Amino acid sequence: MKIKKIHIEIKTLEQALKEAGEVFERIAKGKQVKKKSAVYFPNLKEMRRALTEKRLEIIKTIKDKKPASIYELAKILHRNLKNVLQDVEYLKELGIVEIEETIGKKIPHVYYDRIDLQIAV
Repeated sequence: MKIKKIHIEIKTLEQALKEAGEVFERIAKGKQVKKKSAVYFPNLKEMRRALTEKRLEIIKTIKDKKPASIYELAKILHRNLKNVLQDVEYLKELGIVEIEETIGKKIPHVYYDRIDLQIAV
């Protein structure tokens, strides 16, 4: 079975703009560009603020327990529903968690097995 990864990268705005410029150059020259999706943070401090222990626990619990709703996820975690919902929504905005909306409930999903962290130097 192939391990699916989500990439999280720490790079400055300047580094990101430089990389984007290189991609545009390749496209302008008619060269192939490999699709790359990742979650980017400008520094380690911001990454730590976004990926707290509780949010990492949410990701792992969704992956392992596959809760049928965010309410069930909150019960598994023994946390307040409102706080879990806020964390899940934030992780969704980052592209780390997906939410399937059905009648009357939201089902969280994590479709990867590993988080790959890269820090540009």
